[in-house]
Amino acid sequence: MNTRERTDETDSMSTNTRVWVDGDLVEPTRAAVSALDHAVTVGDGVFETAKIVDGAPFAVSRHQQRLLRSAAGLGLPAPDLAVVEKGIAAVLDGPPIEFGRLRWSVTGGVGPLGSDRDDAALTYIVLAADQARPPASGKLAVVPWTRNERSAVAGLKTTSYAENVVALARAKSVGAIEAVFANTRGELCECTGSNVFVVVDGEVLTPPLDSGALGGITRELTIEWAREADVPVRETALPLDVLGSADEVFITSSTKDVLPVHAVDERELPAPWPLTERLQAVFRERAAGDLDP
Repeated sequence: MNTRERTDETDSMSTNTRVWVDGDLVEPTRAAVSALDHAVTVGDGVFETAKIVDGAPFAVSRHQQRLLRSAAGLGLPAPDLAVVEKGIAAVLDGPPIEFGRLRWSVTGGVGPLGSDRDDAALTYIVLAADQARPPASGKLAVVPWTRNERSAVAGLKTTSYAENVVALARAKSVGAIEAVFANTRGELCECTGSNVFVVVDGEVLTPPLDSGALGGITRELTIEWAREADVPVRETALPLDVLGSADEVFITSSTKDVLPVHAVDERELPAPWPLTERLQAVFRERAAGDLDP
């Protein structure tokens, strides 16, 4: 993609995104959050992302509960979920978004320029935009940086995403759809915005949450629905090099659902992916039957 194409895509995204901030719909490019907001100055906030299908968001209740857990872990006051729901209704009002992304953020509000917090009101931001559907499969790239499983924010979905931005840019530069992190113990952990699963000798395995991975909503549903479909999934510590020998690899995320992986770095994993494809079918069927499981 050349510079002009990237600019056109960015301009389209900016103008097509629906934006709601603290009770009001605002123009996407209009300044609506204070430059002193703690999310701007120090990344002090939490957020959730859900997919939109035919104008309706998926699994909002589970995302709301995780938002509360992340806010508590960050030491923020409990967000008012009714306020978030008003914002969600506002950005989804209008022509239905066929497929897209719904994102809501709650920040520490206006604060000092350092890491200390004032007793400020929280800021609420809700965004919605259409986006391309995910590809049929994707490539992963292992990056040289690690997740710190002992971090104060391990397992929290915070707005401090700089290391993910760097890692994903590295992955995309080599044609990958996602970057894979190990943790400080050298174990397989997660991707920048996805959880990772492997199939070894017919068994589906995924890192436990004490690896430092975020407890993804799609990860959670995949495990639940797989077990109900008599496909056991085991959470266990895995060495990073399992990616070099696993029979199948797949990732899960809010907008990718269950996505097969056709390559990890230079290693090809050609189709078929029998267990991945089975779980992909199970997820599609269950999700189509219940928008808020």
